[in-house]
Amino acid sequence: MNWQDDYKCKLISVDEAASKIEDGDRAWISPCSASPIQLVDAICDRYKELTDVHMTTALAMYPFKFMTSPDYIGHINYHTAFYGPYDRAYEKAGNVELYSVQFQNFGKLILDQSKEGPRINTVLAEVSLPDEDGYLYFGPMGVSVTGPVCEIADKVIVQVNKHQPKVFGTYNKIHVNDVTWICEYDHQLPEFPQPPISETDQKIANVILDEIPDGACIQIGLGGLANAIGYGLESKKDLSVHTEMFTDSMYDLCKKGVISGRIYCGFGLGSQELYEFVGRGNVELAPIWIVNDSYAVGKNDNFISINACLMADLTGQVCSEGIGHRKYSGVGGQVDYVRGAAISKGGKSFLCLASVSKDKNGTLRSNIMCDFAPGQIVTTPRSDVMYIVTEFGIADLYNKSIPDRVEAMIQIAHPDFRDDLREKARHAKLIK
Repeated sequence: MNWQDDYKCKLISVDEAASKIEDGDRAWISPCSASPIQLVDAICDRYKELTDVHMTTALAMYPFKFMTSPDYIGHINYHTAFYGPYDRAYEKAGNVELYSVQFQNFGKLILDQSKEGPRINTVLAEVSLPDEDGYLYFGPMGVSVTGPVCEIADKVIVQVNKHQPKVFGTYNKIHVNDVTWICEYDHQLPEFPQPPISETDQKIANVILDEIPDGACIQIGLGGLANAIGYGLESKKDLSVHTEMFTDSMYDLCKKGVISGRIYCGFGLGSQELYEFVGRGNVELAPIWIVNDSYAVGKNDNFISINACLMADLTGQVCSEGIGHRKYSGVGGQVDYVRGAAISKGGKSFLCLASVSKDKNGTLRSNIMCDFAPGQIVTTPRSDVMYIVTEFGIADLYNKSIPDRVEAMIQIAHPDFRDDLREKARHAKLIK
């Protein structure tokens, strides 16, 4: 049977595809803009007849019904490897369970078929139209995880969307012969809105930009600060990219010729124009645990890692996942790239934060502190941290003594809090 006939044999409606989910299934949903939204919603419509179904994904870009109500618990249970806006919005519904895992270790988690892992037996993925050889492509987001998971799954259900680009890379596609069922639904890919660049973001960016040499290999995250830095690199030359996510600021640098070297990423996330750029084969994609391997990162000379964080203590412990027990994002790839930069010849890693933030009453509080609140999660250990940056400068902490760390952190704290931080540090016997 040729692949065209096989396609026709496997083609069913979205509702029929949803009916293939059975009690006890554990499904991986291709993440972000690669999620088969209509298929997952159709499965959710069946929730009352399902028991002990588990759905796992990362950074949901759509408010799936199972997120929104406790009624789904026990029927369709939801797990994520990275908190996003919708996870935070529906956290109180009680059906969001977070995996705490560094992205370079994600393959060990998602491919683990022991009782400790998710034990995936089903894949739900959105894919491109088939090419002339019968291959369906996972798109700018799906390559990050989905291909290897298909190899261990009993059922692979794909939703073909003509707007999903055919992308280049490793584990970037699957053949029609290797899927179980096919449904079709065309829709524009969800875009990731870009937050505005604040005055503080720009000040922090201005501190860092001189630290990035021509010819560097860069990794930059998402958000206003990342955009301030990314768009601020337009005067640089001959940059290359090794990053978990290819963003709109990087796309802009490509258009301007600033990025002229290799672009190696786990996924592309942003605008429709970015998706189209990735779909033209300009970006090499691979599963996130391959891209984020610290030793692979460290093979790039002059590797520059730039990530945002929420707070830090005076000794250099960095928190990026939440405040107290409240979750905000996830471990992600921050530690992967901090360690990769340390391996790189000429590498540097920068962890950036605003010196202050406002509480719910509008009162300023320092994001640099002597003691963290109970339940606060340390994302990057102080022993890994190289540079911490605020709008007031850079603290060089790498392999420094505790007193030297404390003095450097006080210097980049907001001036209104420096005396108090020094007093607390002396009381804690961190400095004399």
